Amino acid sequence: MSTGFDPRLFLSFGKRGHGGLLGIDYHDHGEDWCTLKLPFRPNLIGNVESGVLASGPILTMMDMATSIAVWLKLGTFRAHATLDLRIDYLRPATPGKTVYGRGECYRITRAISFIRGQAHDGDPDDPLAHVAGTYMFTEPQP
Repeated sequence: MSTGFDPRLFLSFGKRGHGGLLGIDYHDHGEDWCTLKLPFRPNLIGNVESGVLASGPILTMMDMATSIAVWLKLGTFRAHATLDLRIDYLRPATPGKTVYGRGECYRITRAISFIRGQAHDGDPDDPLAHVAGTYMFTEPQP
């Protein structure tokens, strides 16, 4: 990789944060994308009767994956705030399966980055959610 930002190292510092408490972990990355994983855990079930993961942890994972994609594209960490993050749930996650979230940063301007991504539980051709959004940098461009 040509980037100077290491998502594995970044995620290792957050084991006690929100993502760490949910069990979100690194899976894979490229120059402008990152895939994270959210292993199934009974304490993350949203509807006990169905055994389906709650939507909140999936949204959190997608926010993290797309944020990391921005930093990978930049090659460095740069503080930003979520301006808009739309998630379209296409179907529930399969009970007992790990959910994978792939976020991509496809454009960066002086102040805004544009992202998209999808979540699936083993088959990228059968996604359970799509995301699209924007982040605004909170500090001046270096």
